Amino acid sequence: MDSIKRYFIFVRPYWWKIIFTILIGIIKFTIPLLIPLLLQYIIDDVINGETLTNQEKLDQLFLIMGVAFVLFVVVRPPIEYIRQYYAQWVGSKILYDIRDQLFTHLQKLSLRFYANTRVGEVISRVINDVEQTKSFVITGLMNVWLDLITIIIAIAIMLSMDVSLTIVSILLFPLYGFSVKYFYSRLRTLTRVRSQALANVQGHLHERVQGMPIIQGFALEDHEQREFDVQNQNFLSKALEHTKWNAKTFAVVNTITDAAPLLVIGYASYQVILGDIKIGTMVAFIAYMDRLYSPLRRLVNSSTTLTQAVASMDRVFEFIDEKYDIEDTPSAKALNKVEGKLAFEHVTFKYSDDETAVLKDVTLNINRGETVAFVGMSGGGKSTLVSLIPRFYDVSSGSIKLDGVDIREYKVRSLRDQIGLVLQDSILFSDSVKFNILMGKPGASDEEIIEAAKAANAHDFIMELPEGYDTKVGERGVKLSGGQKQRISIARVFLKNPPILILDEATSALDLESENLIQESLTLLSKNRTTCVVAHRLSTITHADKIVVLDHGEIKEEGTHEELMKRKGAYYDLFSIQQLDK
Repeated sequence: MDSIKRYFIFVRPYWWKIIFTILIGIIKFTIPLLIPLLLQYIIDDVINGETLTNQEKLDQLFLIMGVAFVLFVVVRPPIEYIRQYYAQWVGSKILYDIRDQLFTHLQKLSLRFYANTRVGEVISRVINDVEQTKSFVITGLMNVWLDLITIIIAIAIMLSMDVSLTIVSILLFPLYGFSVKYFYSRLRTLTRVRSQALANVQGHLHERVQGMPIIQGFALEDHEQREFDVQNQNFLSKALEHTKWNAKTFAVVNTITDAAPLLVIGYASYQVILGDIKIGTMVAFIAYMDRLYSPLRRLVNSSTTLTQAVASMDRVFEFIDEKYDIEDTPSAKALNKVEGKLAFEHVTFKYSDDETAVLKDVTLNINRGETVAFVGMSGGGKSTLVSLIPRFYDVSSGSIKLDGVDIREYKVRSLRDQIGLVLQDSILFSDSVKFNILMGKPGASDEEIIEAAKAANAHDFIMELPEGYDTKVGERGVKLSGGQKQRISIARVFLKNPPILILDEATSALDLESENLIQESLTLLSKNRTTCVVAHRLSTITHADKIVVLDHGEIKEEGTHEELMKRKGAYYDLFSIQQLDK
């Protein structure tokens, strides 16, 4: 029930519209309740009216039917439209608000979360589970009340006609209550299990679609078909288990629904034979049984729907409760001006408490405007070290200071505003070239975009694209080469113009021509900025003011290229091996 209470936070702004929709709905559902009364009057007072002539009977019949047609054909349709529109409008607005908050939440979760969670499952919660909760608004907050009110009005009318017959009509109500209570908790559990199984299928599918070049390139189609069948079969078994329990619910409910009218028909016929009631009353009561048990059946159906909605709520709020690894402290201040001096003081870092430290007691000073290169064997901690500067992760112990202040004392967004990133795997969005460059500075002019592209040696190839700067690059920039993607990423940073620059193996996966073009633009980009470079090819960082050799999370050497070559230590060995390879 905690999920329902929390859901009401999103419902609260729309209370008056929900109440208005219910009131309109009461009118809409009350009008059909007049039909059994209409039947009773026509049968008992018009057709069997002993004091009326045939002409008088026809006059009354035409008058009554005329009023009924106006009520049902003229009055009821606009009422139905208004009710449906506002019900869907409120539901859609609530879902909009939830997804809006979820996206804000997504942007605050750390890279640690995304490293441990499949993208498909995240999408499943934001799309599928949120959509499932809409039925709570439409059904739980509107239709359930309308059905209850319809039942109350129907019973009130029936009581005014015949008390004993009404009691027989509602004799099986307690069985409905017991059925709902008995089946509810089990259905909620099964719904959650099924939703998780569906999320697993979606996560698996998302990964395989992204990795389709590997699947096809290694001829893994048969293997992957079997892997997908495992996930699909798991979802099928959970879905069938849910379906089986759901079917039991409907079997019990429909049995009660079918038995109730039989009791009424038998008892009403008995009273007609004894002369206690008229035939019109009997017909009206049988008609009211449908008006009574249809909303009751909907209520039971609603319990299943609401069970699914609440199970989805549980998953949505479970996601919302995911803790942030990186948060601003209450006293955090905005970082507006940066000199660019960085200091790592006894920095130790672990990805989780039960893992070995990736960085161990790292102490390093980087002066303003310096270019510092981090080199070493794979797994030495180079990329991890530079990822601590924009606080993608926080240090396990020690501190990183910017201009003498611990970076944890700055607001995260203001810190990242001062940092430009160029990564080995250039991440582009499936929009235009212009859109991707603008990520560096939303709102920049076309002249600024072109200037940044020229500085990144990207303008010429962009102009050769089918639509120039308006060319769509495809998902993750699939329509561009590795060098082209990288140059757009560099243009993005030129446009941002940050005082601190991080280059994480920005040229390691490129051909020689692309590397030379990009190295040229990176040299220009690094000018007068504090720059941290993670490099695999040592020939690209010989110009650095300082080279730091990392091995198993520890600093082994630091100095200029010339100093380290003279020392003939770890750097000399790495550089010599690469020269021999060439």
